[in-house]
Amino acid sequence: MSAVVVAGTDTGIGKTVFSAGLAMALAAHYWKPVQAGLEGETDSAAVAWLSGRPVLAEAYRLALPASPHLAAARAGVEIDPARLALPRLAGPLVVEGAGGLMVPLTSRLLYLQVIAGWGAPVVLCARTALGTINHTLLSLAALRAAGCRIAGVAFIGDEAADSRAAIAGLGGARDLGRLPRLAEVTPEALRAGFAGIDLAAIRGAMA
Repeated sequence: MSAVVVAGTDTGIGKTVFSAGLAMALAAHYWKPVQAGLEGETDSAAVAWLSGRPVLAEAYRLALPASPHLAAARAGVEIDPARLALPRLAGPLVVEGAGGLMVPLTSRLLYLQVIAGWGAPVVLCARTALGTINHTLLSLAALRAAGCRIAGVAFIGDEAADSRAAIAGLGGARDLGRLPRLAEVTPEALRAGFAGIDLAAIRGAMA
């Protein structure tokens, strides 16, 4: 099995849509280990519809739309890292994290620590809005300090060539391209939007 982790510099930046596009492009399974917030469409349901790819059941489904450690506490459970081990599959796997890298899963465990333990390459998703240079460089530094392999940075939103160049240069990370804002979030629009993503580089990092 080859796996790739889709992480984000923050929450709400579009990494679920990106994960769906990546699962579609790689003909991969998708897994979101921890889902916090069950009202409306979950991330797994959205990816299943957008990508048409198999989706694995979450290890934890928590009702409260909050940080996983808080959502778990409200549900009267504690997240067990052993249940977050990567599943064994014959083909590629796209794993989506929750929020940013430093999101706590318990009072003693950060998502970043789990990602580091997986040993899979990380695609860091960054929005192209104001503040992205700071957030992305900090996230890259955190990934490196934890010993993670970085496939590169994928940008989501309107073009911001100067910010992309600064992040690639100062952060020493590969620019994996940009997923533009989609007027309609449909499988067809996502497939077209993914034309600007460097899939060869992601595949190479997974090899």
